[in-house]
Amino acid sequence: MSLLDRRALLTLLAPLALAACGFTPVHAPGGTGDALYGQITVQAPEDIPSTSEVDSYLLVQNLEQRLGRANVGAYQLDLTLRTRDEGQAITEDSQTTRYSIVGRASYTLTRLSDGKVVASGDEEAFTGYSATGSTVETLAGERDAHQRLMVILADQINTRILSTADLSAAVAAPPPA
Repeated sequence: MSLLDRRALLTLLAPLALAACGFTPVHAPGGTGDALYGQITVQAPEDIPSTSEVDSYLLVQNLEQRLGRANVGAYQLDLTLRTRDEGQAITEDSQTTRYSIVGRASYTLTRLSDGKVVASGDEEAFTGYSATGSTVETLAGERDAHQRLMVILADQINTRILSTADLSAAVAAPPPA
């Protein structure tokens, strides 16, 4: 059997193997993405414990773009956000020329009907910017780095929720005897 024939055979068999192991696409009908889209009320930016109100707003904005915006959803997403700046490149005369912004977002997704936590976790990421230009360039770079960091954290939270959320119905307790 030639190499080309083996690749063709593997390409044809791969979907069957995935289906056999229970793999279902997240955004397929009945998938986690389909079930959660527009059903998650994301915590208001001003209620998020954070080191920056702007970062909180950007994180919520990015999450709502990915998860759909719900005024009253079946789930509540609570967040905590922390960011810190770290000097990365320091010259001989102790001038910092490059900074990293490290962000950590903790989240808890709760089903409102029974109070069950269906997903939770922490995500961490970083971005950087240069401080070698003018004041305006440095401030613009810092602002852009914060925006990029919130996009990265929102992507990580979204991916983690869609891949790990336990959406199984609550087990009803037996009636008292």
